[in-house]
Amino acid sequence: MFYEIGTPHGLPHDPFKACVVPRPIGWISTLSADGVPNLAPYSFFNAVSSEPPMVVYSSNGIQPGRNAAAPKDTLANIVATGEFVVNVATWDLRDAMNASSVAAEAEVDEFALAGLTAAACRLVAAPRVGESPISLECRLHQTVELPADSGRNVLVIGRVVGIHISESVLTEGRIDLGKLRPIARLGYRDYACVSETFLMTRPAGGDKLAGN
Repeated sequence: MFYEIGTPHGLPHDPFKACVVPRPIGWISTLSADGVPNLAPYSFFNAVSSEPPMVVYSSNGIQPGRNAAAPKDTLANIVATGEFVVNVATWDLRDAMNASSVAAEAEVDEFALAGLTAAACRLVAAPRVGESPISLECRLHQTVELPADSGRNVLVIGRVVGIHISESVLTEGRIDLGKLRPIARLGYRDYACVSETFLMTRPAGGDKLAGN
């Protein structure tokens, strides 16, 4: 089948999100200008550079109960403070991650709501998820306003300035995905858990490009 965006596709649900899978979950923690911790998962997230390490996520749609122009709490906090933390959501933390996705008022602490520890970071004021085995401390690099069919669609680019890695997910000095078991977003209400990997050797000279 083929359909042009903006025309009927004949399917019961919009298939776009199910076409771009799996998508890493940016479980983003911030601190408001008033000192209130905030935590929320975003599925339009990824790393975009390694030298220097940089990440990107997009904040789109409308926060329930607010006008279309109002930013979501995560975005508002990042713009106000210039800082945020990306925490890796894992299989063991799936329920807490889901609980933190609730549409709550700005004064609500999602850490407390999800039963999580707001642990101190080293270089930024925003807290990290203490239970997450990997957290990336980030400073805001740039925001880009994108076209939006409803609400706002803002691309947020952050520079990673510090990384927390739990010894529990390391094997011989490497992050062991079998121990980490990160979860990813698929289409509809589906998620995936990464627990199995396979090795491929790149063509001659390719290892340098792969960062090995």
